Amino acid sequence: MDAIRDRQCARLSELFEELGKGNKFHQRKFEQRLFERPVDDPIGFLSGLPFTSKQELVDDQLAHPPYGTNLTYPLETYNRFSQTSATTGTPLRWLDTPRGWEWMVDNWRVVFEAAGVGSGDRVYFAFSFGPFIGFWLAFEAAAKMGCLSLPGGGLSSAARLRAMLDNEATVLCCTPTYALRLAEAALEERIDLTGSRVRLIIVAGEPGGSVAATRARIESQWPGARVFDHHGMTEVGPVTFECPRRPGRLHVIESAYI
Repeated sequence: MDAIRDRQCARLSELFEELGKGNKFHQRKFEQRLFERPVDDPIGFLSGLPFTSKQELVDDQLAHPPYGTNLTYPLETYNRFSQTSATTGTPLRWLDTPRGWEWMVDNWRVVFEAAGVGSGDRVYFAFSFGPFIGFWLAFEAAAKMGCLSLPGGGLSSAARLRAMLDNEATVLCCTPTYALRLAEAALEERIDLTGSRVRLIIVAGEPGGSVAATRARIESQWPGARVFDHHGMTEVGPVTFECPRRPGRLHVIESAYI
């Protein structure tokens, strides 16, 4: 725990030093003294900070289009663009630097490793590959781990099922509801999922993976597969991973978050 705390102190100090140099959004929000001293108590330090809501970020982008003032570095430093799904209103645009993106990819590796995914796995990604961050990070993390990474963007559910079977995918990444939709499509197309080699279904984007009834329904329709949950956000990537020993319980990635 001391090692985790020391890392948190060092990373928080570095973060606020960087924010103090150029991030106008946070400079308006926080007192100047916070950017000028090293952090020696991460919990005490954070407890004195005001929360930042998604609506604040959206409003900032509306006032300062297209990306707002929550940029720590010059615009040309950023090379990744994401956008929220806008289920609750105006979409939030998000930019990442190469360093920030790799940090999030590394956190996805923690999720994969906790689930037992290794270089011998074949991971199928059943998402659109659109501007929503979705499983983009997971796709890159799986490739870096040596997994065969199978993209399913733009295909019908039936085509995705056949691709999974033909390529002998062992891991499926999708939302909980889409895992159920794929099972429905298998019935419609008379595809027997008992012939599937999928042993893990890693879900995100909805709470179903940690809802016992939903987990049970997915696992009953995918013989031999275990549901493995995690959650994350467009702004920060993956935050938690499911406990390998206690299904339905999520652990924060403490090497990256407080």
